[in-house]
Amino acid sequence: MNISPLKPESLRDAATLPRRRLLKQTAVGFGSLALSSLLADEMAAQEPKSNPLAPKPPHLPARAKRIIFLLMSGGPSQVDTFDPKPLLTRDDGKPLPFAKPRVQFNATKNLLKSPWKFQQYGESGLWVSQLFPHLAKRVDDLCMLHSVYGTNPAHGGAMMKVHTGSDNFVRPSIGSWISYGLGTENANLPAFVTICPTLAFGGINNWSSSFLPAIHNGTALGDASVPSKQARVKYIQNTKLPRQIQQLQLDRLRTMNRRHLATTGFDASLEARISSFELAFRMQSSIPQIEDLSNESATTKRLYGMDAPVTANFGRMCLLARRFAEAGVRFIQVTHNDDKVQWDQHSNLKRDHEKNAREVDLPIAGLLADLKQRGLLEDTLIWWGSEFGRTPTAEGTRDGRDHNPEGFTMWLAGGGVKGGFRYGATDDYGYYAAEDKVHIHDLHATLLHALGLEHERLTYRYAGRDFRLTDVEGNVVQQVFA
Repeated sequence: MNISPLKPESLRDAATLPRRRLLKQTAVGFGSLALSSLLADEMAAQEPKSNPLAPKPPHLPARAKRIIFLLMSGGPSQVDTFDPKPLLTRDDGKPLPFAKPRVQFNATKNLLKSPWKFQQYGESGLWVSQLFPHLAKRVDDLCMLHSVYGTNPAHGGAMMKVHTGSDNFVRPSIGSWISYGLGTENANLPAFVTICPTLAFGGINNWSSSFLPAIHNGTALGDASVPSKQARVKYIQNTKLPRQIQQLQLDRLRTMNRRHLATTGFDASLEARISSFELAFRMQSSIPQIEDLSNESATTKRLYGMDAPVTANFGRMCLLARRFAEAGVRFIQVTHNDDKVQWDQHSNLKRDHEKNAREVDLPIAGLLADLKQRGLLEDTLIWWGSEFGRTPTAEGTRDGRDHNPEGFTMWLAGGGVKGGFRYGATDDYGYYAAEDKVHIHDLHATLLHALGLEHERLTYRYAGRDFRLTDVEGNVVQQVFA
C-alpha cells in the first residue's frame, strides 16, 4: 500500500477543516508520526549518552542530594561510644551468660566494662560516652542505629561488605552505584571522591566501579599513608604541556575515537574512556580550587580543629568534604586511619580509643555545625560508621576487644533523617543486634532511598545477570526518616 505524504498546503489549511474531515485525511499520517516517535525513542535508548555523569532524575522524591561517609577504619567499640550497657558494668569480669558466635576472629574471655562513663545530652537525651564531648553537643542532629549487623568478622571481608554489599566478590562500591544512578551536579568534578582512603582491607576495591563503566570509579585524594595536607589526585597537574596543547590533543583523540565508534557501533568501555579523559582534563583546574583553603576564614578552620596538631589532619579532610559537597559531588568518603593504629584495639583499648576519638571528635562536630549553618545539612546525609564493632568480652589482658559484626552502632545525620532518634538495640551486654535489626543490605537500601533511588531498580546487567548493590536482599528502614 502506498502512503502519500501530507502536503504542506494541507497543514496550512488544517485549522480551517472540519474535525471529521481532518481526521479522515490525516489519520494515516498520525500513525506514521507515532511510529516515528517510537523508533526515535528506541534509537535514543540505544545511543550512548554524551556525558554519562550528567545529572539524572531519581526514582523517588529525594530527601538528600549527596552523602558524606565518615569511615572509622578498624572498628570502634559500640559499648564504649554510643551504646551504654549497665549490665556490662555490673557483671564486669563474669562470663558472658549466653553463647558466643560460632565463628569468631579471636578467642575472648569474660565481660569487660567500658572504661568511660556515659551521659545523656540534648533535648533527645541520647547517650554519648566521655570519648566524644564535642559530638555530644550535636546529638539532637544524630539518628543512632544501634542494631547494625554484618556477616564477616575479618577486616577485609567486612570492609568490602560495607562498601560493596559483598564480602567475597569484587563488586561496585556504593559511591559508584550512586554515581551511576544520579550522575554529578558539577561537570568538572567526579561524582565520587574518597579522601585519604586506606589501602588495606580490600584497598582500591572499596572505591572501585568494578563492572560499572570506569567513569563511575572513585577518585582518590592521597591515601592513609600521607597527611591530608599532602593528599592530591595523582597526576592532577601536567607540568610538561600547556593547557592549549592538552586541549588540542584531547580534541584529536576524541575525533579518532568517534570515527572508530562510527564504524564499530556503541562501545561502553570506549565511551567511558573518552569521558574519563575529558573529565581528567577539566579536573586539572577544578580539583586544585577545592583543595585551596586559603579563602576559608580562620574561624571556619578553627571550627574544624585545623589550628591544633591533634585535630588538624582529620579536620582538613572534613573541611574538604564540605567543599566537595558544596561543589556538587554526590558521594564523598573521609577515612580516619593513620595507617598504624586505626580503631582496631585488640589491646591498648583505653589509650588508643582515646587517641582516635581526640582526632575526630571536634572535626566531626565542626562539620555538622558548618553544614547546618550553611543550610547544607538539610540535603546532605552524613553517615558515620565502620566495618564492624567490638565484643563486650575482653581479649588479652583486659585492655582490648575483638572484632564483632554481630551488633554495632552507626549513626546518620541530616538528609531527611530524624535527629535525636534511636533505632534498634543490641542485647543487654551489647553483643548481638536484638531489636529492629539492620543488616548491611538494609542500611544500603536506606541510604539509596534517602537519595531517591529504589535499590531494587538500581541495576546493571553484567555477565547475563542484573546486579544491584543490595544483591537480592535489603529493606528500607522507613522509621528513621522524618
